[in-house]
Amino acid sequence: MYKKSVFTWSIVIALGGFLFGFDTAVISGAEQAIQQYWNLTDLQHGLTVSIALIGTVIGSLTGAIPSDRLGRKKTLYLIAVLYLISSLGTAFSTNWYGFLLFRLLGGLGVGASSVTAPIYISEISPANRRGKLVGLFQFNVVFGIVISYLSNYLIGLTGEHSWRLMLGIQAVPSAVFLLLLKSIPESPRWLILKKGKIEQAREIFTIIDPATADKLTKDIGENRKADSQPQNKQPLFSARYKTPVMLAVLFAFFNQVSGINAIIYYSPRIFEMTGLGRNSSLLSTAGIGIINFTFTLLAMNFIDRVGRKALMMIGSFGLVVTLGLVSYSFYTQSFNGWSVPVYLFVYIAFFAFSQGAVIWVFISEIFPNQVRAKGQTLGSTTHWVMAAAIAFSFPYLSAKAGGGNTFLFFAVMMVLQLLFVWKLMPETKGKSLEQIEQTIILH
Repeated sequence: MYKKSVFTWSIVIALGGFLFGFDTAVISGAEQAIQQYWNLTDLQHGLTVSIALIGTVIGSLTGAIPSDRLGRKKTLYLIAVLYLISSLGTAFSTNWYGFLLFRLLGGLGVGASSVTAPIYISEISPANRRGKLVGLFQFNVVFGIVISYLSNYLIGLTGEHSWRLMLGIQAVPSAVFLLLLKSIPESPRWLILKKGKIEQAREIFTIIDPATADKLTKDIGENRKADSQPQNKQPLFSARYKTPVMLAVLFAFFNQVSGINAIIYYSPRIFEMTGLGRNSSLLSTAGIGIINFTFTLLAMNFIDRVGRKALMMIGSFGLVVTLGLVSYSFYTQSFNGWSVPVYLFVYIAFFAFSQGAVIWVFISEIFPNQVRAKGQTLGSTTHWVMAAAIAFSFPYLSAKAGGGNTFLFFAVMMVLQLLFVWKLMPETKGKSLEQIEQTIILH
């Protein structure tokens, strides 16, 4: 029974991951219609698409504050409300500035969700099932992207102003998420560490796993007492942690200069640049989502077998080749119908199998216990800042520099990533966190 309870709670929280993915990608089907509707310049259009990512940066930086002060559950309620308001607000916006505000609110929800939801799942999960249950959140992020692409394609067939329905349909899963949150408990670890509610936490731990409830409650209580004592704290930006800081920042940087968010957000536009019609472009975008979903699942089965570095070597090589082929196609105008979509399908497969699956695992492993939360915030913030920059600049760069130069830039960045992985990235497979700390910090 307890296994079903924990799994059910994790499914509810993973719905936040679904909304994360849906909100992130749904703009791809609506962005061109929105540009035409309000007659936006390339820079205004870039801001329209990237404003949610700006909100995501803010949400990821500040999401830990309500999570620690109000609790994980109340913070998740706030996130659900943000998703609901954003979806309805964007669907019914009567002016561009209002639209920007509502997209910003959705971004805040995404950023806060990326911090709070994985924390909650990890805090309620038994140790022997934590990886799979936390992975359920990432699985639903990708699933949300797939469904948003399919939804955009189907709704896109309905008429000229279908973009409002594309964005507004998200209100349905947002409302479901808000209602289902009533069925989950507060994180028992938060109850002990932040509120000192030992017995209430013990009851929740008993539901999670009766065999370990008493020991967990005792251990966490003792840790709370130890943490209240004066102790030396190592700042993140010190010489001691320069290696994990460098690894996290570079890894997150390369994740985005691969062009992944440009392709996710602007894939219909990219496909139309090659001569495909609008409906074919939206259908091709759905194909990207399905491939992303499939190869993310595949990577989850290999990441602990062959290792993080091996996946990154394979992926980096594949990204260089596929981006090079896309660039060459734009330079020579040799599109041949579906050539560029096929190259990008293969690109997505390599990305999902490497960067997409490895980034959050790797960043969470390379920081010592005492600075892990700060390190994850650093990696996450770098990721979202770069994502916003790429989304903002892509329409302008592609219009001014052309598809060939733009994708050549992404290809060159992936050559640098390949060198980074080969020369600097350590393998963390099969090592305890303490062993990784010894390897990275002391050597």
